[in-house]
Amino acid sequence: MASSTLTLKFFSLLISSLAIVQMAMADPDILSDFIAPPNGTVDGNFFTFTGLRVLISRAEPTDFTVLKATMAEFPALNGQSVSYAILQFPAGSTNPPHTHPRSAELLFLVDGTLEVGFVDTKNNLFTQTLQAGDLFVFPKGLVHFQYNADSENPALAISAFGSASAGTVSLPSTLFATNIDDMVLALSFKTDVATIQKLKAGLSPKP
Repeated sequence: MASSTLTLKFFSLLISSLAIVQMAMADPDILSDFIAPPNGTVDGNFFTFTGLRVLISRAEPTDFTVLKATMAEFPALNGQSVSYAILQFPAGSTNPPHTHPRSAELLFLVDGTLEVGFVDTKNNLFTQTLQAGDLFVFPKGLVHFQYNADSENPALAISAFGSASAGTVSLPSTLFATNIDDMVLALSFKTDVATIQKLKAGLSPKP
């Protein structure tokens, strides 16, 4: 009987802990219309983000580019559980495999074509070729990618997130640009240290 009680307490503690972790990963509900900055004036300017105006005047980028409107760039999003990103894909460019740990991503393709896909927790790969005007959803936390396979034309997409700070974990950078031990990576990828070092060198910041 004592063993059963101990087991029940253990599972209750485990379930409570998981609930707390889940709550910590989600945007918290707020008890006011918005979260005002600790110092500063709240007027129309506070609720306006002008950081995307550069899209109107600047030249097309030569590499894949992301312009973000998250809580970090746009403080008025704090507590609102929404954010945006504008994705610019020059011909033949890719947004490498990555995850967003705190939100799903709803991508709208404005112009061009994109090859997109994600892998679920059973290692099933789901892919699609998007045309301008299409929407595609990447489930929360799953590894996904986008690729402009067109060798001549750029593509432009808008991504919406259900979090003011969805977070991005880029797999190439996370694995090969964070000083994880070469032997750990070599064993994990069933290759040799020399190959891992070549991958790391390729991801080193350009001088």
